[in-house]
Amino acid sequence: MNRRSLYFVGPRQVEVREETIPLPAPGEVVVRSTYSAISAGTEMLFYRHHVEEGTQLDTIIPSLGSSFAYPFKYGYATVGRVIDRGDGVPKGLEGSLVFSFHPHESHFSAPAEQLIPVPEDISAEDAVMLPSMETAVSLVMDGAPLLGEDVLVIGQGVVGLLTTAVLARMPLSSLTALERYPLRRRLSEEMGCGACLDIGTLEEAARACPFGGGGADLTFELSGNPDALDMAMGLTGFDGRIVLGSWYGNKVAHAHFGEAFHRRRQRIIGSQVSSISPSLTGRWDKERRLWLSWEMMRRSRPSRLITHRFRVNDAAAAYDLIDRGSEDVAQVLLEYGDS
Repeated sequence: MNRRSLYFVGPRQVEVREETIPLPAPGEVVVRSTYSAISAGTEMLFYRHHVEEGTQLDTIIPSLGSSFAYPFKYGYATVGRVIDRGDGVPKGLEGSLVFSFHPHESHFSAPAEQLIPVPEDISAEDAVMLPSMETAVSLVMDGAPLLGEDVLVIGQGVVGLLTTAVLARMPLSSLTALERYPLRRRLSEEMGCGACLDIGTLEEAARACPFGGGGADLTFELSGNPDALDMAMGLTGFDGRIVLGSWYGNKVAHAHFGEAFHRRRQRIIGSQVSSISPSLTGRWDKERRLWLSWEMMRRSRPSRLITHRFRVNDAAAAYDLIDRGSEDVAQVLLEYGDS
């Protein structure tokens, strides 16, 4: 049997190749993919070649252990069913729905312990968005919002929307988001945002945002736009925290660390889902954070953010749609059918 594997073969170029499905080694299983999700953030940086040559594809995902050099496989959000197993793998695992941090391909083999069983009450369409939800949970944990704070989220892509969904369940004084696309503004308010605004300038935002203490107490910069860091500093108040969740790749952030940043004694917090603050590691291990991500998924049902589905053979059209910045796009899935 053959599988279909997606390769990045050049800047803004992908192609699907036929390959032999590997037999499972002892301790491994073979998974037939149902869906995989395209990340409009990190994954599109690699698609657009907006990262430095030699950048490691990922530091903790075994299937992405190589460095950035064409051709390469990428992707880290796949859901499918176990269809075969190697020696030492319990028979009961066959047929189960699992999540894997694995590139886009129709079948793959992987060590059984690297797969994450999907809870029975969570659909495959929700489960495929686990990395985005886990990222949102990590961002909020890094920001550590307090009771009654004014919180601002800049950017309402999928990660921004899920971060908003988590924040909306907290007793904040206000929760405001900034987003230019109407669809995302509507989804933001569905996720529980108090007000999602289409703001063009810092002055307009300062007038429109409902901050009672001279600026936001806590700001999340999740737009992916390096210029948004300046706006984040301008809208954050004295001793405010700015969680920088955007990865700009090789794009340069022309930030102005002037009066607002220094006189307000602001703090910029780098956030990345592969690790959490050392102050939390004693009690929040990977298993507990995963449990919390599933729980947040039950409450927010991220599958409502899916706007487009493509067969894997049409993946080039899916990436092009995201790349063009279409206003009607949130989450895009690749589908594998019965192949």
